[in-house]
Amino acid sequence: MIAHVDVNSAYASFERVFDPSLDGVPVVVLSNNDGMVVAASREAKAMGLDLGKPWFELRPIAQKLGVRALSSNYELYGDMSRRVMGVLERFTPDLEVYSIDEAFLSVSPRMVADPDAMRAWGREIRETLRRLLGVPVCVGVAETRTLAKLANRTAKKLEVFEGVCVWPACRPEWRQRLMQRLPVTEVWGIASRLERRLAGLGIHTIHDLATADPVMIRRVLNVVVQRTALELRGIACIGPEDDRTGKKDQLIVSRSFSEKITTTVGIRQALSVYAQQAAARLTKHHQVTRTVHAFASTSHWSEQRHSAAVIVPLELPTADPVELTRAAHLLLPRIQEGARYARAGIMITDLTTAGAERPFELFRHVHEDAGIATLIDDVQKKVGGEVLGLGWGGLRPGPSWQMKREMLTRRATTHWDELITATV
Repeated sequence: MIAHVDVNSAYASFERVFDPSLDGVPVVVLSNNDGMVVAASREAKAMGLDLGKPWFELRPIAQKLGVRALSSNYELYGDMSRRVMGVLERFTPDLEVYSIDEAFLSVSPRMVADPDAMRAWGREIRETLRRLLGVPVCVGVAETRTLAKLANRTAKKLEVFEGVCVWPACRPEWRQRLMQRLPVTEVWGIASRLERRLAGLGIHTIHDLATADPVMIRRVLNVVVQRTALELRGIACIGPEDDRTGKKDQLIVSRSFSEKITTTVGIRQALSVYAQQAAARLTKHHQVTRTVHAFASTSHWSEQRHSAAVIVPLELPTADPVELTRAAHLLLPRIQEGARYARAGIMITDLTTAGAERPFELFRHVHEDAGIATLIDDVQKKVGGEVLGLGWGGLRPGPSWQMKREMLTRRATTHWDELITATV
């Protein structure tokens, strides 16, 4: 048995911990440069404010609707997520952090045969997180990760469960009716593109997928969908090693600038920042790269349109931020001074597992062995992105082109001058 714990409307819930005036108010959180809605509270979703809606379209009516828009407070969200996971570790010897707002927990064997005990355990998790951190969560318990995610969603949607759904304790006929009513896209890992292919096979609901021939599913689609179908039957075949958030074949770090960059120096700094971010991500997933792509471009609507790109093969696979920065800077001779660049970034490809090819000591990158990428990332997450950087990426004051966050709330747990004060 495994439990899935998910913070309800995580970004909005984290904001409400430090601003109680947001309770019951429709809240939307905006993307980089306050471009579009990336998260919404339950109240905002009930008003039809879906994710991906551009803020410039919403702004004229936001005040009439009583909607509060906030810039993404990544420092606050990351630290609150760390605190949530720290509390969850008290309830299991085996915690699998899946994303910033959700995790899987192994259930104690002594509780597996007792649905009431599992339900009480789930309620204790909810009450502890609410009491210690002020965040609401839902808990789903089932035989597999896929069913646990479905149980969690059920607990969130149906008030009768009071935030905790133990899937095996539900009546079989009720579970069947629910799965027959829910579209297949409600299943973990089934996106809209795959939905169309499944529809061609006559699979429209979760029940259809659960009862489909798994051999046919693998033959027509792939083994991943086959595993999902088996998991819906209660057969566990997706484990931590099948984490769908990491271990991809490429990695992109790119941003649109809040202010146009017109100099090679500005592009150099942007590429330096992105290279050290890419190095941190590679290190986190225990990967290295063989190829770095760097690019920069003006806006499609610019009168002086220009784009530049370069592909740099590396001598050895690496996640060394120094080497990635050097590679990215090979784009600089192609930058046109005076052109108004709106975006730049780097793409990392040809990824392999770190340590799979260990070169002779003479050829190893000393910075990689020193763990610089992880050190910089840890410091930035703890005390802010502007306090430490590598080379051009660490110049202060910070670059003027950094993402615009005009509605940023207090970074109440990570910045000394923004800490919450309590009066006793």
